[in-house]
Amino acid sequence: MPPTRDGLIVGVVGATGMVGRELLALLERRKFPVRELRPFSSGRTAASVIFHGRRISAPAVNAAALSSCDLAFLVSSDEVARTLAPRLAESGVWTIDDSAAFRMDPRVPLVIPEVNPGALRRDARLIAGPNCTMTGLAVAASRLHREIGVRAVRVASYQAVSGAGRSALEELLSQSRALAKTRPDPDGRAPRLPAGIGRALPRAIAFNAVPQVGRIGKDGCSGEENKVRDELRRVLSAPRLPVSATAVRVPTIRGHALAAWLTLARPLSRARALAVLRRTPGLSVQDGDEYPTPRSAGGTDIVGAARVRIGANPREIALWIVSDNLLKGAALNSTQIAEELLRRGWLPSR
Repeated sequence: MPPTRDGLIVGVVGATGMVGRELLALLERRKFPVRELRPFSSGRTAASVIFHGRRISAPAVNAAALSSCDLAFLVSSDEVARTLAPRLAESGVWTIDDSAAFRMDPRVPLVIPEVNPGALRRDARLIAGPNCTMTGLAVAASRLHREIGVRAVRVASYQAVSGAGRSALEELLSQSRALAKTRPDPDGRAPRLPAGIGRALPRAIAFNAVPQVGRIGKDGCSGEENKVRDELRRVLSAPRLPVSATAVRVPTIRGHALAAWLTLARPLSRARALAVLRRTPGLSVQDGDEYPTPRSAGGTDIVGAARVRIGANPREIALWIVSDNLLKGAALNSTQIAEELLRRGWLPSR
């Protein structure tokens, strides 16, 4: 549906980035009622975007233009969010922020619509979107938690390079091209990369696995591992839930994969676990030798789960989870929050 006089004035900060472009495509595909789109670039220079077949200028951020929007999506940095989001919300603009800036702020709802839509409040116009890795885990665990009770979580995530931004993705591709030109070492040693190919990630990523996503703290945990733990507790309303996370960057382009082990309040058969998972909103469950991969899940809206089995004891369920980090992990979740606000009648145009 092209922009109409009956729709909303929608601002998008970071519209020219990877998540921003996915967001614009979703608003168009899902027929979100946009009367006027006000896109702003991810940096300080002007660019442009395509929306409903029209090329629209995306200048540097303009706070005054945003303040007269009905709804603003922030898909930019923590710094930009901290500067803009509180002022926009205070001025009456519904503001959905995809950064990490406000996820643990108790005054700001952290929302995954399939998991905790009740966290939305009419008096809280700033809403945080979750960490892209945690989102798939929370969706998969949500109904098990409500019906049975999740008592502990262990998870290892295998994260696509696009989660670190366009520069990291370019780094993966340039390293892969460089290594493709080398001859295999007869002793199986990894060939050396040319100097200067490796700035966005802490180690070379091509044909490699890097067990660091974010800065590693004094406790030995990376920033990503702490986000998964803290945000999962908040979204599931389980502040003391034991969560052990390991985050690994792998040389895939998009789609985060997780191996998860959920300890439940009581033993559960595999058949019963599958039945509960199949009733979980937003989750597609496969069985046998059918399972999602980052390649198959890339570009899809749904969270996929498979390899469901009993773990180390009768109360533990092991499963494999995959979701698109740019979609359900970011742009789609923000769009679904906006759709929920619209459904509740909280998003009238001014």
